Amino acid sequence: MGIVRRLGAFCAFIAMSAVAGLCATAAVVPGAWMVGTTGAGGVAAFESLPGYLEIGPLAQPTTIFATDSDGVDHALATFYAQNRLPVRLDQMSAAVSDAAIAAEDPRFFRHGGLDIQGTVRGAIATAMGGSVQGGSSITQQYVKNVLLQKCEALPSKTADEQAKASACVAEATGVSARRKVREIRLAIGLEKRYTKKQILQGYLNIAGFGGTVYGIEAAARYYFGTTAAALTPAQAASLIAIVNEPSALRIDEPASTTNGATNGYALNKQRRDYILGKMLEYHRLTRIEYAAAVATPVQPHITPSVRGCQVAGGAAYFCDYVQRIFLNDPAFGADEDTRIARFNRGGYAIYTSLDLDLQHAAEAVLADWVPQAYDRADLGAVLVGVQPGTGRVLYMAQNKEYTQSPTDTGAEFSAVNFATDQRYGGSRGFQVGSTYKVFTLAQWLSEGHSLSETVNADYRTYRQSSFTDTCGGPWTGTYRPVNDSSGETGRQSALRATALSINTAFIAMAHQLDLCAIAHRAQGFDVHTATGGPLNTNPSSVLGTNTIAPLTMATAFAGIANGGVTCTPVAIDRILDSAGDVVAAPKSDCRRSVSARVAEKMAVALQAVTRWGTAADLNRTSSPMLAKTGTTDSNEQIWLVAATTRIAGAYWIGNVSGHANMRVIRPSHGMTPAASRVKVMRTMMSAAVAKYGGESFGGSD
Repeated sequence: MGIVRRLGAFCAFIAMSAVAGLCATAAVVPGAWMVGTTGAGGVAAFESLPGYLEIGPLAQPTTIFATDSDGVDHALATFYAQNRLPVRLDQMSAAVSDAAIAAEDPRFFRHGGLDIQGTVRGAIATAMGGSVQGGSSITQQYVKNVLLQKCEALPSKTADEQAKASACVAEATGVSARRKVREIRLAIGLEKRYTKKQILQGYLNIAGFGGTVYGIEAAARYYFGTTAAALTPAQAASLIAIVNEPSALRIDEPASTTNGATNGYALNKQRRDYILGKMLEYHRLTRIEYAAAVATPVQPHITPSVRGCQVAGGAAYFCDYVQRIFLNDPAFGADEDTRIARFNRGGYAIYTSLDLDLQHAAEAVLADWVPQAYDRADLGAVLVGVQPGTGRVLYMAQNKEYTQSPTDTGAEFSAVNFATDQRYGGSRGFQVGSTYKVFTLAQWLSEGHSLSETVNADYRTYRQSSFTDTCGGPWTGTYRPVNDSSGETGRQSALRATALSINTAFIAMAHQLDLCAIAHRAQGFDVHTATGGPLNTNPSSVLGTNTIAPLTMATAFAGIANGGVTCTPVAIDRILDSAGDVVAAPKSDCRRSVSARVAEKMAVALQAVTRWGTAADLNRTSSPMLAKTGTTDSNEQIWLVAATTRIAGAYWIGNVSGHANMRVIRPSHGMTPAASRVKVMRTMMSAAVAKYGGESFGGSD
């Protein structure tokens, strides 16, 4: 009796409809939806449904690029929620569209959005079986995929958001008469706005092919290692077969007992051969072509598109830094979820500042001098460089193998980028030792003191309350600084104190200054702790007890070399969206840190470091170079930061955890990290200066 009532309602609705297009609509509507409506009421109900579907941009991979010295862009890494590479219809083999139309919608070019014959057939099955059955045209399937993609783009972090996203998916894909009617209405509207070729192209680019593979181009590359343009009829039919039921018919699970390598991917082949038969029936294949295609075994050549920075090799930490720049910037979305979604679905091309020549040089230097794992210390090391005057990050290498996998637990792996701040995937930073003395020097010179002025560098005990600190003082207790070497007491000039890194002299200089002013001077060079906390201003901070990232120190020295103008680091040169339009990239903020005259005097002292000071023999280039060494208490962290007017770089090596002495362990070349730092940095800076050069230090305000 229920079947009779459904068929009666179905037929009555067709008889009463004045609009031919509504016949098919009515055909799929079970009586339960139409009960109580007249023909006119059915038409009104149908017409009241939304008829316009906005087709937003497809979810596409975002790719990070670096450019080589020949101007060729190289992809470092790709990120995606859906692995998709949209292509035009004329960039697809004719077999692709032939297979899709033959299998899914033979009357595609003759109907106006829905295949009436197919829909009626589905409706009859619905009436007889009590559930909505097939019959969807390509246009209808396109509508469903567009709606589904909108759902997948919704945030799903909280339970409420997850519930909304699930409800959206159910509304887009659920088995119900109401959903089917809405889908038909939208399909008819779509046909009025787009050509058949546009719809077919959109469908083939949006369709799912199993897992994260979407669109025919990505499917061709993943399953067969080819392009959509080069697909054979057999390959095209195999891929279109997957669309019918991706989880069951995908051909990347060779161990499957129902559709695997041992049975020749039987389920896929069965559907493929059906599609090939339809292509023959509709004269898209000759009998000879059909016979050859059917005789061809299903032979996938799986070519994964690996996503994430782990594929960027030695540049992986730089890649991670670039990704986090995007995800931290409100310009790319009001909240983190929005930025993540845009990054993984927006199809951005991000062109970076990375100099591949210097990157490869840095990787080679670290590989030569610092092992990934060492049994006597949890040893970390970084080489990072920036361009004075622009802030462009030119290289960023680390002695560890990048990973984001919790199963990579060996000492050779790290998910932490030692070069950057914690906010950008970095550590809590490392004490910078005597490299921090440059900021006391900057304040000393800014207040009118000279390089030739001397101070009492004798060992003595200070009452900490005697230091001026308008930020955090007065300090209690006593402080007795010591030097790293003998023969460095007595009257010492600021120049000699800098070149030889005399602790007692710098504490004496700071005693005449405001510790708060020294910290503010450091901040003027964009110096900050890696955690984002305030800089300490106690007396010992003068000798570098603040924990700072290597990139920050390279940036500060670039400011000194740039005549006292510091430019915040930038790693992105330009960004294009999926349409090829320019998107504003983060800009460097350049500001004066000290006067040009002070910067010039600082450069005089810091060049002495490379000539007869603690980094003597560092500079074997023809370009002037300034530098400063740094060693922390107990020799736990070792630093050397150097710069010309064109390139600045920082080298850090030390304990990631633990307390190994960098003047005792010998991890490579039979040398301690303290003894080898000049050799390491000389190799790196020689390569950098060979490409970028440098002029004499000086300039005007």
